[in-house]
Amino acid sequence: MTKGEDILVGLDIGTTKICTIVAEVIDDKRLEIIGTGSYPSTGLKKGMVVNIESTVNAIKRSIEEAELMAGIDIDSVYTGIAGGHIKGFNSRGVTAVKDQEVTQTDIDRVLDAARTQAIPLDREILHVLPQEFIVDSQDGIKDPMGMSGVRLEVLVHIITGAVTAAQNIEKSIQRAGLEMAEMILQPLASSEAILTPEEKELGVAVVDIGGGTTDIAIFVDGGIRYTAVLPIGGNQFTNDIAIGLRTPRSDAETIKKTHGCASVDLLDADAQIEVPSVGGRPPRKLSARRLAEIIEPRSEELFSLVAQEIEKMQCEDRIASGIVITGGASALKGIVEVAERVMDLPVRVGMPTGVGGLIDVVSAPGFSTGVGLTLYAFRNRKHKEVRRNGNLRMFNRMKDWVKGFF
Repeated sequence: MTKGEDILVGLDIGTTKICTIVAEVIDDKRLEIIGTGSYPSTGLKKGMVVNIESTVNAIKRSIEEAELMAGIDIDSVYTGIAGGHIKGFNSRGVTAVKDQEVTQTDIDRVLDAARTQAIPLDREILHVLPQEFIVDSQDGIKDPMGMSGVRLEVLVHIITGAVTAAQNIEKSIQRAGLEMAEMILQPLASSEAILTPEEKELGVAVVDIGGGTTDIAIFVDGGIRYTAVLPIGGNQFTNDIAIGLRTPRSDAETIKKTHGCASVDLLDADAQIEVPSVGGRPPRKLSARRLAEIIEPRSEELFSLVAQEIEKMQCEDRIASGIVITGGASALKGIVEVAERVMDLPVRVGMPTGVGGLIDVVSAPGFSTGVGLTLYAFRNRKHKEVRRNGNLRMFNRMKDWVKGFF
């Protein structure tokens, strides 16, 4: 079997691991996971490529594992992008409606008008995401197609990134022998896998805690309103553990995943863990509370920064659904309790949903972006098909109208 139109592949190029998710399109409503691959990532720092050769090797190993599990050949992928270089801002576009009925051409023109902003030469537009349309002062419209009017406006959220960061990701993918179908903002992809439509309508903040960065995306009234990136992630937890417990970094990562807890109050006072030493010294027994005393302050700092970003965006009263945290570090025991205490909002951990197949293999927050990439591609492809079919119907109507004159 070779990769065809019914196969979608998400490639999550992260700071700590590179994850491949292979999904098969069953029908218009169903997507099933048929293969996964994962390999440690050492070529990225804070979401940006710093060593292309290491990144290429990790991509190849992750892809090979996924190909073996799925029994297919992969040649094209949807990939994510994140990092401190990501910036988002809101914009508005206005255009006149031709023939007093909104068509796809009018929608395309008003979106083009919204994106005509002064962007520095070292940056490029990654996404232009519609928030709402306005037809002759009637606001709150999600899809204006076919509506009567003479003036069409749109409010959008524009996401930009550094040109070189995007080029290095694409170059790494190409050197691995793959084609990049599309580059998608990681928290936008994650939201496809972990949020419900009701949460997006009521207002919700996605906090994706990756290895090098924490990405924030706020949805209100069904559309994305704000995005931000914090230069802190799961690697900071690991570094703190390595220094605080005087243990090698690789062992600190294992200790974090196995025994990590973000709240001292949740631990038994007598619980102990074994900590490997450095320099050939024998391992030591330490109180598990000592580990939590290292993780808890870093967790509080992270969520304090998130709360500051939400306050800066003036969204405290607009996210009635609260916070959904995801990413590898969100699997830490007690992290929900710390987040709720610091931010004074309801918090839950987001797990990938909306797919079938090997769902038990990807039912962890660390797979949210990878699964979300395939869901984004699936839903966006359906949208493009609807748009294509709409344009075809309009073309056929015009052809029939012209025929009437002959």
